[in-house]
Amino acid sequence: MHAIEFLLMFVVGPTIFAYTRHRIPAIPALWALMAYSLFFLLRDPKFDRGSLWNAAPLGHYALAILGLFALASIIGIVLVRRFGAPGLFLNFPRTNPRLWGLVMLLYPILSVYPQGIVYRAFVFDRYRDLFGPPWAIVLASAFVFTYAHIVFRNWLALILTFLGGVLFGIRFLQTDSLLVTSFEHALYGCFLFTVGVGRSFHHASAREMSSKERLVKQEKSFKQQA
Repeated sequence: MHAIEFLLMFVVGPTIFAYTRHRIPAIPALWALMAYSLFFLLRDPKFDRGSLWNAAPLGHYALAILGLFALASIIGIVLVRRFGAPGLFLNFPRTNPRLWGLVMLLYPILSVYPQGIVYRAFVFDRYRDLFGPPWAIVLASAFVFTYAHIVFRNWLALILTFLGGVLFGIRFLQTDSLLVTSFEHALYGCFLFTVGVGRSFHHASAREMSSKERLVKQEKSFKQQA
């Protein structure tokens, strides 16, 4: 039964959401998944509710988290400046600082933490027996976290979310703390929005890509008819 639920929730659902025409915003859809996940987590007597807000491991892992983030940030800045489009680097905070500040404030609360509940706390608790060893549940968590981002229609988002999904899954195993993993997730997410890669994680870009695909198809159809 759990296998069917897993496929429906994390494979069929995102596929339908990404490839059908609808007007459902992504954040309310994420909150609905979070509500479903919390409902079953809080009903499970074996689930440690303290893992949802346990801040104690942060002190122990802070140096490792910040050190890895600093290294990844340097690599990210170099890559964006070397291979990014002209003017891409720091474009968001430079052109729209108020909106950027709002995103920095709300993104961890409205997006990161709900994602953590669904793709870390719920997946690890609900499907641990289904996948078995720790490495398997980490990969399963990373896969569904990545697949949820197919809505953005670009490979960069999928690559980065898979790497992040593996990292956050391992960190959740280490700390048993959603607060710690959400803190780490928020660091990387806010960095991507700031440095100039955030557009790959925005629905406007996905809509633009969809529009371009429709134009290409229409052009091909017109040429075939001509």
